[in-house]
Amino acid sequence: MVNQKITCLAGGVGAAKFLQGLAKVVPENDISVIVNTGDDIELHGLHISPDLDIITYTLAGIVDEEKGWGIKGDTFQCLGMLKNYGLETWFNLGDKDLATHVYRTRLLSEGFTLTEVTSKICQQLGLLETILPMTNDPFETRIITDKGEMHFQEYMVKHSMQPSVTGVRFEGAEKAQPTPEVLNAILEASRIIVCPSNPIVSIGTILLVKGIREALRRTGAKIVAISPIIAGTVVKGPAEKLMRGLGLEVSAWSVANLYKDFLDVFILDAMDKEQKSRVETLGVRAVVVDTLMKTIDDKVRLAKVALSC
Repeated sequence: MVNQKITCLAGGVGAAKFLQGLAKVVPENDISVIVNTGDDIELHGLHISPDLDIITYTLAGIVDEEKGWGIKGDTFQCLGMLKNYGLETWFNLGDKDLATHVYRTRLLSEGFTLTEVTSKICQQLGLLETILPMTNDPFETRIITDKGEMHFQEYMVKHSMQPSVTGVRFEGAEKAQPTPEVLNAILEASRIIVCPSNPIVSIGTILLVKGIREALRRTGAKIVAISPIIAGTVVKGPAEKLMRGLGLEVSAWSVANLYKDFLDVFILDAMDKEQKSRVETLGVRAVVVDTLMKTIDDKVRLAKVALSC
């Protein structure tokens, strides 16, 4: 196994897949993951942190692999009863999954920070990796559409990404501060990997937290990013629609351009090899490999590339 301090910037499913591979080649206690919390939402009186949970469940080996989120083998009896009571149940919450949200909400109400709560959840699930919310402060990603403005989860889940996107607003971005743990993870890392996550509402939100982008510019670590865009589209999620709605070119180059001020190496898929020279005009070294992660071997192979380039 490789021995070095690795810090990752992560969103949800794509990042979780990559981290599965990384944990096979780096000691788990040498991995820190800074996770987007702009998707967090309160439902049924509970604080839900979708990306934190996807990353945590995946690394704990309990995620529903088929869906990429939730807990494998979970049931939805509580959600069914809530529907009987006439409550909205568009956000799927399994019974075991609900326990996490109840536990998180209780600890937050007792005065623990989201960072402290996340650490406790990780300890209970046996994780050795350090999972860090990007901030303890309120931060909410709002999608502006032709049907009105709505929470990101409403756009993605409730409305199945159907409304046309005209903008994105990040509520709380002007006040959100990074935690000392987040800044230390960036400044003390030997290598930083930007996971193949949505560049607008996953990695983009992390970069909006005051001080994080500056820390990425200051760190002595080599910074490598993996493109979530393959041949002008995404494997999963709304990145393509959001980028188009914001007037951005949907391409690997466009993602590299968003990160160019702190990036050393950009990994793009073999299907985008023609963009290699264009990416390198940004002052970033480009590496072309197969980035699609279908098997654990694919995940390990990509992790090894990200560690060695």
